[in-house]
Amino acid sequence: MIVLGWREWVALPALGLDCVRAKVDTGARSSALHVDAQWRYVEGGAPWVGFRLHPARSTGEAAECRAPLVDEREVSDSGGHRTRRVFLHTTLALAGQVRDIEVNLCHRGGMRFPMLLGRSAITGAFTVDPAQSSVHGRPPHCHPRTPA
Repeated sequence: MIVLGWREWVALPALGLDCVRAKVDTGARSSALHVDAQWRYVEGGAPWVGFRLHPARSTGEAAECRAPLVDEREVSDSGGHRTRRVFLHTTLALAGQVRDIEVNLCHRGGMRFPMLLGRSAITGAFTVDPAQSSVHGRPPHCHPRTPA
């Protein structure tokens, strides 16, 4: 198994996001991605979601992404508040591994990490050492000014 620290740099290549800071949270079942705005539309008769986020706080540049909407369901946050969230499938690139994961879209504006990497995304491939941080560094295609 590959060891991760409590926080890591990840890429979500299917969404065009090269460099996102993620908090690894084995207490969370699902992964969550902060978005500033989201909208739904239909493409080819199927539901899709478009969304905007700022993966790079330092540059202020917004990224717009889109993906097929896979599901919508209730999620409880760490404070026990339940909200209905949109879920999508995407690819996660981390520590030389590429995996298909499910991620929900939510507002994490007050959080230090735009992504929460839950246990369903890491099970079977990674283990977490909470005493370590950013074990695998930035992805090779991560530009110095684009970390979030």
